[in-house]
Amino acid sequence: MPPTLPGDTPAAERLPVGRRTWWPVAAVLLAVAWGGNEFTPLLVMYREQGHIGDVMVDALLAAYVFGIVPALLLGGPLSDRHGRRPLLLPAAPIAALGSLVLALDPTNPLVLAVGRVLCGVALGLAMAVGSTWITELSARTGDRAAGPRRGSLSLTTGFLAGAGAAALLAQFGPWPTHLAYVVHAAGALVAGTWLLRVPETNPGRQRAERGPLRHDLRFAAVGHRRFLRVVVPLAPWVFGCGGCAYAVLPALLSEHAGDIPIAFAGLLTVLSLGCGIAMQAVARRIDTPASARASIVALGIVAAGMALAAWAATSPTLPLGVLAAVVLGAGYGLGLVSGLTEVARIAGPGRLAGLTAVFYSLTYLGFFVPMALSWLRATWSYPQMFGFGAVAALLCLAVVAFSSRTALPLAGGGRGGR
Repeated sequence: MPPTLPGDTPAAERLPVGRRTWWPVAAVLLAVAWGGNEFTPLLVMYREQGHIGDVMVDALLAAYVFGIVPALLLGGPLSDRHGRRPLLLPAAPIAALGSLVLALDPTNPLVLAVGRVLCGVALGLAMAVGSTWITELSARTGDRAAGPRRGSLSLTTGFLAGAGAAALLAQFGPWPTHLAYVVHAAGALVAGTWLLRVPETNPGRQRAERGPLRHDLRFAAVGHRRFLRVVVPLAPWVFGCGGCAYAVLPALLSEHAGDIPIAFAGLLTVLSLGCGIAMQAVARRIDTPASARASIVALGIVAAGMALAAWAATSPTLPLGVLAAVVLGAGYGLGLVSGLTEVARIAGPGRLAGLTAVFYSLTYLGFFVPMALSWLRATWSYPQMFGFGAVAALLCLAVVAFSSRTALPLAGGGRGGR
């Protein structure tokens, strides 16, 4: 029997699982993440239409957080109680519905907000339940360290593919405000059908063992000292720097992109997320269970990316903007996988999905950064705001470095002290 991963359920350890059984779950994560990020490169298109103001456009980018967070916080604990399958099966159909709603009326902020929230609900379920399901399936094959990496890579690949495909279809294809959403809806339904083949790894608790749901929503591991001092200072930077890379920088550089501003926005998104994938692929070489080294390196990269973004805002040129997006994307990728790895080590038995949900909820606070910067630009310049971001990232790095060895999980998968 392979070693136990923190957060695994004893019942799951007895289930035979094929080495590729996690692929359909990864496909759903990819499809749902595709739907969550296809809107991002189209921000330039919505701005150019002139029907929606800049702050509102950035608010629509963040609107799906209102779907993500409830789905994360409820989906994780509910999947611990009732199993992974019942909670993840609806994710792909909800993502498809969200895309179809987004295609209805590109000039109506309310319709777009509803579509974004639906995409957020689907993404919240996928991130909390799907990532945990992949982790458990990977642990059953003896490669327990691969679980967090596979989940984060599936999500990041979906974010990348969705942004790239949407930008190309909107810039060069027919029906620019509709086609990308319809294509995604079809793909999401196919992925959802494939998911039916995956075995359950957590049969859930018997009714007599469940207790009130409010007990599961307490997320006791959130009070773990290592979670508070290492994971929390890192989490908002994951999508904070990602949002700056593929939402703020394309807007600042759109006038320099000639006749293809949407395609350029897609390029920045693809490059930043591609670097995120590359960093996730090498994260295991940086990570160590003896300290928070991977989180420290991630925050250092974020600080460097913010400094480059401040430079790009001061002297807007395409090469400098691309460089800033690439570095911010690297910080996003390493921050995501290092945070998930820390969570997997901290979580107690049967609590992995719940703590993963809290982590992702904190990461998605970063999606309000583009809206905040757009709102504050009347008071501060973008170079000033990015410079402040670089200093703030360095302060978070200092906190994490100081707590690098605090409450380390016990050898063999147990939790360290609180």
